[in-house]
Amino acid sequence: MKRVLITGFEPFGGEAVNPSWEVVSQLNDLMLGGVRVVARQLPCAFGEALTVLNAAIDDIQPVLVLAVGQAGGRADITIERVAINIDDARIADNLGKQPVDQPIVENGPAAYFTRLPIKAMVQGIRDAGIPASVSQTAGTYVCNHVMYGLLHRLNQTGNEIKGGFIHIPYLPEQAVNHPGAPSMSAQSVVIALELAISIALQVDHDLHIAGGAIH
Repeated sequence: MKRVLITGFEPFGGEAVNPSWEVVSQLNDLMLGGVRVVARQLPCAFGEALTVLNAAIDDIQPVLVLAVGQAGGRADITIERVAINIDDARIADNLGKQPVDQPIVENGPAAYFTRLPIKAMVQGIRDAGIPASVSQTAGTYVCNHVMYGLLHRLNQTGNEIKGGFIHIPYLPEQAVNHPGAPSMSAQSVVIALELAISIALQVDHDLHIAGGAIH
């Protein structure tokens, strides 16, 4: 049976929950078009997150890997276009590490583009009435670290596995502690991720529509 690996993170930065794991865990064992979804939690820690991710890929042998993370302050589902080869942590990770200006892969490419049909995914999520957009930056914290490490592995092995990263907003119960910050319900995010998985599995050639940003 074909499998999809979807990952979320443990809480970090003083938050009691991480919306990525709160939502992703609800998708574990979901069947979508004959494909089983398997959810795994990643530590919010440089290096360790990739160790856990790579072990999960070896174990599950997925046809699609979708990593999900929290982007507090963003208002919509943001599907990442690119990961860059740099760790530059504004805060320490959950193991106390705070790398600054360190490459993720020594002598690796400066960046990798996603292996997801990001514009088709955004359009499908929007068609369901859920705000979504293409993001041009995954940051320089553990989310970008995981996205770059994932894409480096997939490109180095030369296989056809699809993979990429999605950021999601705070949950409402988090946003109450961040006055003015946008949020999105877990139910809406679950629907968005189910659509994202289905579209990623079905679409091999992305839509040729505008999805860029002015700044």
